[in-house]
Amino acid sequence: MLLPVFSLLFWAFIVVSSALLFPVALLVWAVTAPFDRRLRVQHLFTCFWASLYSWFNPLWRVKVEGREHVVPGRTYVMVANHQSFLDILILFRLFRHFKWVSKAEMFRIPAIGWNMALNRYVKLRRGSPESIARMMSACEQHLAEGSSIMIFPEGTRSEDGRLRSFKHGAFTLARSAKVPLLPIVVEGTAHALPKHGFVLGGRHAMRIRVLPEIPVEQVLGSTTEELTASTRALFARELGQTLEEAPLAPGPTPLNRTG
Repeated sequence: MLLPVFSLLFWAFIVVSSALLFPVALLVWAVTAPFDRRLRVQHLFTCFWASLYSWFNPLWRVKVEGREHVVPGRTYVMVANHQSFLDILILFRLFRHFKWVSKAEMFRIPAIGWNMALNRYVKLRRGSPESIARMMSACEQHLAEGSSIMIFPEGTRSEDGRLRSFKHGAFTLARSAKVPLLPIVVEGTAHALPKHGFVLGGRHAMRIRVLPEIPVEQVLGSTTEELTASTRALFARELGQTLEEAPLAPGPTPLNRTG
């Protein structure tokens, strides 16, 4: 009975704090956007906002390793495995600049979605070729301006924490933009908040590990299929899992969504 009550209080905290913090985000945007073309300050404030929910949750311990692998001034396609909705919150704990690719529905969430729009995160409407083309173009523009892109190549959350097949969009984008890939391993979130439901899963230790980059020479020296397969194999090794699925997910959608 305690976990459902605590979960209700936690989600209420998110709703109330978001209503209070969005006006601050709007003020940050109004003051800094004219001078901050890539909205780095806006994203930094969003990292702080999102991090509040893991900092103040006594059930969660989050450890971040490998920040030194994010080279200042270098632009990446960042790829992370996706175990839970919580992955989105704790990846903000990196406090490094990037733009999310997210499903269009997320942008309609009051306060949180509005702040995503202020950050110029990239919107994707599933099943729409036009939206996919606009998303790819937006990602390429952000990369050209020096902003990294954060992508879940699995495309959606895992049902059981096991690594799903990878879609090829992140790897196509890295090759097209001629930028390195930055693998980021997320662990411990799968049971902290299961995919279906909103009741938190009790005490959990979660970890983010930024691995050394996959250099642009290796990105360009592989086919998209080879790069997709080798990166998925890297994640599987780091997670201690075996590969039982095809490394390249079928379907026309070239990039992921958050959530």
